[in-house]
Amino acid sequence: MSGVRRLGARWRRRRPLRTRLALAASAAVALVAVGVCAAAFFVIRYELLHQLDLSLTQSATRVVQENRGEGPQTVAGECRFLSAPACAQVVPADPAADPEAAYLLPVSAPVREVAAGTRAPYFSNVTRFGHSLRMLTTPFGDGRALQVALRADPVERGVRQAAVLLAAVGGAGVLLAGVLGYAVSRTGLAPVARLSSTAERIAATRDPRHRIELPPGPPGRQDEVTRLAASFNTMLGELEQSVSAQRRLVADASHELRTPLTALRTNAELLARADRLTPAQRERASGALGRQIREVTGLVNDLIELARDEEPLPLVEEVRIAELAEHTVAVARTHWPRLRFELEVGPGAAEAVRPGVPARLARLLTNLLDNAAKFSPPDAPVEVVLTAYGGGGGLELSVRDHGPGIAPEDLPYVFDRFYRAEAARALPGSGLGLAMARQIARAHGAELTASGAPGGGALFTVVFGGEGP
Repeated sequence: MSGVRRLGARWRRRRPLRTRLALAASAAVALVAVGVCAAAFFVIRYELLHQLDLSLTQSATRVVQENRGEGPQTVAGECRFLSAPACAQVVPADPAADPEAAYLLPVSAPVREVAAGTRAPYFSNVTRFGHSLRMLTTPFGDGRALQVALRADPVERGVRQAAVLLAAVGGAGVLLAGVLGYAVSRTGLAPVARLSSTAERIAATRDPRHRIELPPGPPGRQDEVTRLAASFNTMLGELEQSVSAQRRLVADASHELRTPLTALRTNAELLARADRLTPAQRERASGALGRQIREVTGLVNDLIELARDEEPLPLVEEVRIAELAEHTVAVARTHWPRLRFELEVGPGAAEAVRPGVPARLARLLTNLLDNAAKFSPPDAPVEVVLTAYGGGGGLELSVRDHGPGIAPEDLPYVFDRFYRAEAARALPGSGLGLAMARQIARAHGAELTASGAPGGGALFTVVFGGEGP
């Protein structure tokens, strides 16, 4: 038995899903059709026999009423004809009391038992006059039994006709089940077929812009396969965005690296002919080479950080945001001595903690401070404010400068990789700092936004939710 099951499982695995679904649907409908036809046959057969038995019972009641007190004899013998009344005879329990004339109907031991009262009335099938008869044997009283018989061949013919008709209906039902099963599998798996062809086309062309066509209708009333196709389209959209972002990152990185790498090669070639340079020229070339190496190193490190979408879990710990802000502001004061960095910690924010990676959160705030310092005029303040809001322990960290601010046309793109406004083209930097800051914020369950500050300057705000990342 287990071998048969293994063969069946192997056969199912080798067949397409459409074939298996068609066979399953066809088998289910065919079983229902055959079951209904079989049930109808037994119901018709039972009803026809039941009507014949009722006729025999009525005939037996009439014979008892008309021949009450009669002795053993043949009462009526016309049942050989279809339109004739039932054959009837009275049989004694003792064979010695039988009449001289032979009985028309067969007399057996159970008939004598009914006459003696030791057996209940019963129906039986017998053959007489070349025809099948349905016979009822019932007590007649005083040690006698009454046998009543009617021709049963019309009923048998009706049962056979019903069997042939229902078999034809069942066969048609099986054929219809096959057609319906094929239609159901073809219609039901059409979205799956489109999904498969789209996936194969994407695998062949490596182009995630393809989409599966969805049937019209509100999303809440879509079936499971349509929702699967919609989810697949959503996944393709995310994949397309990811591929586009990756290509854009590679293109931007290659563009940004071209200039410093060219300068590096030029200075390296210049230093290769150091014997032709004066000491001052060698010192300038060496210093430029060192600065360019640091710029390229910083750019590569930023690209590596941007390529990582989430924080390493082993490094996550509870971070006190106020202490982190104090440390980062202190470091910024040493890097930008011409500017004033002011830190204000609001009530309830000094003790607030958030789970995160301290070095990454420090990098987030450092990038915001460096960006503010680049656009701030000398001796202008850079204001850092940490406040608590709401009853759930939410935190808001804002960094404001007093520079030219962000132009409205640049505001939607300030967090894009390598994006640099016209006013920032001449300033140092690669255009990755704000993009990295937003990525770090989102990795810690926060949201970084940019806006114009009242009275001029730019305002960057990091909002930490009450529950943390």
